[in-house]
Amino acid sequence: QVQLVESGGGLVQAGGSLRLSCAASGRTFSKRMIAWFRQAPGKEREFVAALNWNTVTTWYADSVKGRFTISRDNAKNTVYLQMNSLKPEDTAVYYCAGDGTYYSSHASDYAYWGQGTQVTVSS
Repeated sequence: QVQLVESGGGLVQAGGSLRLSCAASGRTFSKRMIAWFRQAPGKEREFVAALNWNTVTTWYADSVKGRFTISRDNAKNTVYLQMNSLKPEDTAVYYCAGDGTYYSSHASDYAYWGQGTQVTVSS
């Protein structure tokens, strides 16, 4: 079983920054593919970013490219999402997802999910 625990959400003004963390644990955590998704009220869950743990290759949704950065700390088994130049449309619950076998932007390809952390961007 893999456990994912997100933290770092909060309220920020437009143009501000936040850093989300996702701590991964569990005997079966294979350190392959970890991703961030988000879900705004009344909308479907959408892909934000993904990272191949071993190669550190990254992928981003067009809507966040150039503003968000996904990274990992191997010693801490933690993935980060640095979010800069935040916009009101970034407001959502952000979820960490793992432990994918290959890169995918589809939520159904990830077996494990954290509880989510709320990010609210005020205008």
